Amino acid sequence: MSEAQAKTDTPGIARELTAFQQNILIILAEEPRYGLAIKRELESYYEDEVNHGRLYPNLDDLVELDLVEKSELDKRTNQYGLTEEGEKAVLDQLSWVFGKFVTEESRADDLRDLVQHHE
Repeated sequence: MSEAQAKTDTPGIARELTAFQQNILIILAEEPRYGLAIKRELESYYEDEVNHGRLYPNLDDLVELDLVEKSELDKRTNQYGLTEEGEKAVLDQLSWVFGKFVTEESRADDLRDLVQHHE
């Protein structure tokens, strides 16, 4: 596997993914996308070019791990979307991050404000 050292039967699989793979899942949590749209989102986040040799092997790994489903939009374009397991992986990661961040009520309020801002 390119950047993952995980198996689908591993509990809390999000912990086994690279940050790059977790970012792909976060992008797909918004809506299914085709490869180049994912690439653009990642380039915007990293403020640097993401080459195909990094993106597509990681997408393939996420498909193999049943976190992402791949479907054909047309003869040349694939679309990628989160599976139910992929959504669980995103929620698992967010739960861990929030659990570390929320150490007092004012931090919980900060997160509530952030969530309301994005609703």
